[in-house]
Amino acid sequence: MRCPFCFADETRVIDSRLADDGDSVRRRRECEVCSERFTTFERAELRLPQVIKSDSRREPFSEEKLRSGMTRALEKRAVDAGAVEKAIGRIRHRLLAGGEREVRSRDIGEWVMEELKDLDAVAYVRFASVYRSFEDLDAFREEVQRLQSEPTAESRRKQLRLIPDRESGQDAGKDEPEPGTGGSGK
Repeated sequence: MRCPFCFADETRVIDSRLADDGDSVRRRRECEVCSERFTTFERAELRLPQVIKSDSRREPFSEEKLRSGMTRALEKRAVDAGAVEKAIGRIRHRLLAGGEREVRSRDIGEWVMEELKDLDAVAYVRFASVYRSFEDLDAFREEVQRLQSEPTAESRRKQLRLIPDRESGQDAGKDEPEPGTGGSGK
């Protein structure tokens, strides 16, 4: 790291600490030429993918567009703003974790519908009606009936997981006793 005072290339780290709740590293440095001290911050640079629109145009992912679309669907619905931000964070995480340079807008739309389904059924139907361009009342009715036949977000959360959840680190059947122990722990 070049010294911001004398521009020498010879600097050394004298202290490192986590900053921003672990999202960055704060480093205290000292120039070996002029002995001035300065602070730098190191942060992971993650690139969000380009979005391939339905007409094959490509544009940078916009978290603001995502938030705007979800907010429009949730308009006048009693949904906690924190829950909306967490949903947006999960979609953003999927984009980053996928490691792809490009992602179809259709995939993002499906992820939004998954999140809205858990947040608010009315918002989900609002978004789906625009996103899927329902042509008539029958298509709208079919979507509502399909939504009603599925388990609610609350009942899905209460179900026992058969496969470990990567995000929470929860093991399948962790509350069940080991086979052959009879629950005694011996």
